[in-house]
Amino acid sequence: MYELYLFDFDYTLVNSEQGIVGCFRRTIEKWQLPRPADDAIRHTIGLPMEKAVAILTGLTDADDIDRFITDYKRDADIHMTPGTHFFPDTLPTLRALRARGAKIAIISTKTRSRIEEKFVASHTMDLIDRIIGCEDVTAMKPSPEGIEKAIALFGAKKEAVLYTGDSLVDAGAAKNAGVAFAAVTTGTTEAAAFADVPHIKIMKSLKDLLIL
Repeated sequence: MYELYLFDFDYTLVNSEQGIVGCFRRTIEKWQLPRPADDAIRHTIGLPMEKAVAILTGLTDADDIDRFITDYKRDADIHMTPGTHFFPDTLPTLRALRARGAKIAIISTKTRSRIEEKFVASHTMDLIDRIIGCEDVTAMKPSPEGIEKAIALFGAKKEAVLYTGDSLVDAGAAKNAGVAFAAVTTGTTEAAAFADVPHIKIMKSLKDLLIL
C-alpha cells in the first residue's frame, strides 16, 4: 500500500464527457465555427484548455483563444458540474483508501475551483486532502510540477506515492516526477498504449487500486 495517492480528474475519477462536449458545442456554435466531431472533443479531454481550443477551433491568435475560453467558462458555470459524473467505483475506492489511512490528492489540468465544485455538490470533500489545478502550477503535465508540489505539501517520500491517470500525459508526469504510475482505461487511451511506459498496473477500474 502507498501512503499518498494522487489522481488525475477527468476520465480518471469522473466521466465529464457530457459537460465538456456540451460546453464546446455551444461555444463553437456561438462563435459560428465549424463543428468538430464529438469524438474529436473527447480526445482533447485532459489537455490544457488553450491547446484543446486551438485543436478544436483552429484559432491561432492568443487573444481569440482567451476570449473563446471566457465564453466557454460562462457556459461551464451552468452546465459543467451537472454534466460531470463520478465513475461507479470512484467514491467507494476513495473511501476505502481513506479507511486505510491514506492521503489523497488530485493533480489536474482542470481548474481547482471546478473540481472542488463537483466534490462540494456531492458532499464528498472529506475524501480529498488537496486539489492542485491548472491555476496552481506554471507548467502543465507532463511536467512533474503538480506531482512534486503535492509531494512537498505532504512531506511524502517518492517511493510511497502512486499517481493514477488515464492518459500518456499522466504517465509522463509520473515518470518525470519519479513516482509509480497506475493507468486506468476509463478514458480514450487503450490499455495497449500504456505497455511501453513505466507503470505498475493497467486497470479497467479504480477498485483495482485496493489490491495493489
